[in-house]
This record gives sequence, structure tokens and C-alpha cells, in this order.
Amino acid sequence: MFEIAVEQGFASAHALRNYKGRCENVHGHNWKVRVVIQGEKLDETGMLVDFLDVKSFMGEILDRIDHQFLNEIPPFDVVNPSAENIAEYFYQEMRGKLEDTPVPVRISEVKIWETDIQSATYRP
Repeated sequence: MFEIAVEQGFASAHALRNYKGRCENVHGHNWKVRVVIQGEKLDETGMLVDFLDVKSFMGEILDRIDHQFLNEIPPFDVVNPSAENIAEYFYQEMRGKLEDTPVPVRISEVKIWETDIQSATYRP
């Protein structure tokens, strides 16, 4: 089994709905996201997936949410923008972008940090 991981960061604000505490107020984070991809074999160049492709795919997602108020952006206009839900959102968005890779791959994990010491992980 081969595995690669790519991390990128973004900044955005959110307000947690149905939360009783300070996080129900609008506040921001400098988030970090890590996408871990696995596969059984490598392509003809000896790579599972090109790091540059993964960074580009992640960048397309980040462009939609960086420096935004997440509560106003689908699906977070309906779904609570918790770290857990943001991790699942990245998984869903990245999964579609990896469908046409030269070798079959799967996302094994998406981890989101909202601070240096707090993170949430989504594993399908």
C-alpha cells in the first residue's frame, strides 16, 4: 500500500449553530487541512498521484472558502460549519477530483486543524 499526504492552509470565519458558548459567535481560524491518499500501485512514472495535482485540486476547494464566512457558503449555509463537517466536505470535494487518476486511489483521511492543538478527522 502506498500513501501520500498534502497539507495546505486557509483562513475563514464561522459561527457554530446550536452551540451554547463563545463559539456560537462569529470567529475566525487559520485552518490547516491534510488529505491522505492511498493506493495499491504506482503509475508509469512511479507516483501514486502527482503532489502538484493534489495541491491544485485542494486549491480549487480552498479558493471557494478562503477568507470567507463559511456560514454563507453551501453546504455550510445549511450544515453546521464544525471542523468535523469541514473535514467531510473536503473529502467529498476531493473524491470527485481524484476519479480520473491513472491508477485507482482512495482518500483514507482528511484532517482539519482549527488551531495548532485542535483537529478533527474524517475517514470514509
